[in-house]
Amino acid sequence: MRVIIDIFQDNVCPWCRIGEANLERALAERGGERPVLRWRAFLLDPGVPEEGLPFMSTMKTKYGEQFSREGMLGRVAEAGAAAGLKFDFDKVEYMPNTRLSHRLIAIAPDEFKSALVAALHRAYFEQGRNIGDRATLLAIAEETGLAPDELGARLDRGEGAAQVEEDLATAKRIGIAGVPFFIIGGKYALSGAQPPESFRKVFRRLEEEA
Repeated sequence: MRVIIDIFQDNVCPWCRIGEANLERALAERGGERPVLRWRAFLLDPGVPEEGLPFMSTMKTKYGEQFSREGMLGRVAEAGAAAGLKFDFDKVEYMPNTRLSHRLIAIAPDEFKSALVAALHRAYFEQGRNIGDRATLLAIAEETGLAPDELGARLDRGEGAAQVEEDLATAKRIGIAGVPFFIIGGKYALSGAQPPESFRKVFRRLEEEA
């Protein structure tokens, strides 16, 4: 039976991107049959309006003066570089509402979901694109190899909304307060941007139990 990994994450969470890169590194080193990755929605700030908010001023209000390109953002960029990722916060202007991006992931074909999540992170953190904007999301989907017109029509019909709400309710029910949050094999949970070795330990334990 293939291992299932549930990944609760938000598309504007830099530590989610780093944690997911570390998971991918652990999977590459593990080899064998690839686990099923199930992408689950989480909202770091459910109060962000649909049109989004200005990034720097909003985050400084939330975290204070420690939130700066030299402070918190600098530490994120350093951690990202260690994981082989680029973060260019000079280009990030918006703090978007991410519900629509989560709905897009929910309705995307399973074989495209991981690539779509990676593309959304790259678009936001490296290119500063507004991933709360419908047209931008569909352009990213097309760049990932998906059919934008079909996906746009499905979003307009409200598809994906129920799955997102179910994910949010599940996260609340099991007490997830921050992301990334990984549930591996339905038994083991890892919280935060864990290093590859943390995932390798869980994989070894599952293999021993099997």
